[in-house]
Amino acid sequence: MAIKAGDMAPNFTLRSQTGESVTLADFRGHKAVVLYFYPMDDSPGCTIESCTFRDGFQSFQDLNAEVIGISSDSPESHKAFAAKCGLPFTLVSDSDASVRRAYGVPSTLGFLPGRVTYVIDKNGTVRHVFNSQFSPKKHVEKALVILRELK
Repeated sequence: MAIKAGDMAPNFTLRSQTGESVTLADFRGHKAVVLYFYPMDDSPGCTIESCTFRDGFQSFQDLNAEVIGISSDSPESHKAFAAKCGLPFTLVSDSDASVRRAYGVPSTLGFLPGRVTYVIDKNGTVRHVFNSQFSPKKHVEKALVILRELK
């Protein structure tokens, strides 16, 4: 079952591109979180999406929001992707797709991991879900609109 606006965001602990553990619940009470699921490091659409998050990163910081990208790629792959694109935010490895399943992120065409962004408020409630495989830049635009409305 897919997570929708109004639901509590499922907690997780995953390894980041630096090898550190990242736990979603650690942000509760402190920061909103923009959690974006993407298919894979270094693919054209994912590069566009991640670089758009990078270019808007200061706006997310100004709105007291943490950006976390999540795919099934390894921490090592994330490290190379983040370095190549100059990504200033965290990428985490969902190698067994358990978090993807917990959020109910659908596949595209039955085989391509979906591209879905969740805006989670500082209390852990999902405030917005945006699902679009083919509009990677819109994920950033929509997330910023929602965060501004929450402020």
